[in-house]
Amino acid sequence: MAAKAFITGLGGPRLTRDERLFLGDERPFGLILFARNCREPPEIEDLVAGFRDAVSRPEAPVLIDQEGGRVQRLRPPLWRDYPPARVYGRLGEDEPEEGARAAFLAARLIAAELEPLGVTVNCSPVLDLARPGATEAIGDRAFSADPELVARLGRAVADGLLAGGVLPLMKHMPGHGRAPSDSHATLPRVDTPRAVLEESDFRPFDGLADLPVGMTAHVVYTSIDPVKPATTSEIIVNDVIRGVIGFQGLLLTDDIGMNALSGDFARRAAAAYDAGVDVVLHCSGALPEMRAVAGVAPEVSGRVAERAAAALQRLEAPQSFDADAAWKELTELCRRADWPPPQA
Repeated sequence: MAAKAFITGLGGPRLTRDERLFLGDERPFGLILFARNCREPPEIEDLVAGFRDAVSRPEAPVLIDQEGGRVQRLRPPLWRDYPPARVYGRLGEDEPEEGARAAFLAARLIAAELEPLGVTVNCSPVLDLARPGATEAIGDRAFSADPELVARLGRAVADGLLAGGVLPLMKHMPGHGRAPSDSHATLPRVDTPRAVLEESDFRPFDGLADLPVGMTAHVVYTSIDPVKPATTSEIIVNDVIRGVIGFQGLLLTDDIGMNALSGDFARRAAAAYDAGVDVVLHCSGALPEMRAVAGVAPEVSGRVAERAAAALQRLEAPQSFDADAAWKELTELCRRADWPPPQA
């Protein structure tokens, strides 16, 4: 049986009986891991294997947010602590090649930690522009305010992940950088004219439109659709993301549990599907919410199945890599951008 077009979270580090039954019955396309799921490597490996066994798909994607900085689900002492994206941006402003090298090395190191666990997608790079006065929900997760530098560094991150056998996922399309509020808490509205957005915020995504997976933003862009956020806006999904930006890969929502969206979980998911998003992401691990999303999720078929297959085909075996040498080089580079590395 075909998978359904949603990605689910789970409640803890081990599959419960009810979760296993849910996975077998509803067949989600993928799994996303959070800190609550990640204690020790063998336990994570068992959870990932148990998920894939329950859905009867050994290739089912497993996602995580391992950007570096504030957003890292895997942390010391078992995993390295990585700089936030802004560090690579500061380095790249003066030394473009060194900034890109540092971003590549960090992504390659992250992939080397994720791939053995069975994680196949990292929700990175963040391609939102750094904007003064905007919400700190993005903050130092953004490389820079310069679209060209953001695209260069985002490409380096994507290349590093792919070299390590992990798919990159660019976010948050078509740009969260100007949002005045945190979409976890409320629905942000951006009033910037469309022409300005096309010349700035959209450009990093346009430059990386060939990447296999992308994620929408729960943000209203009033000059394009004055009512609906990108996640549920057919205009933004089709005209901007698929049209102006030219992204033809697999398109996911941001977490539909965030307070930027309204309505119950079934309505939120249905609105995203109606807008043209391929796969709904639901993260809480709460079974009643998971069942509501599953109840409206269509099977992965047609164009969505083609995009999913094309994305997974980008996965390759990791290339040869000296992690210790890469970590030493990364920390030496990042010292130039005033990032003191933690104890290795």
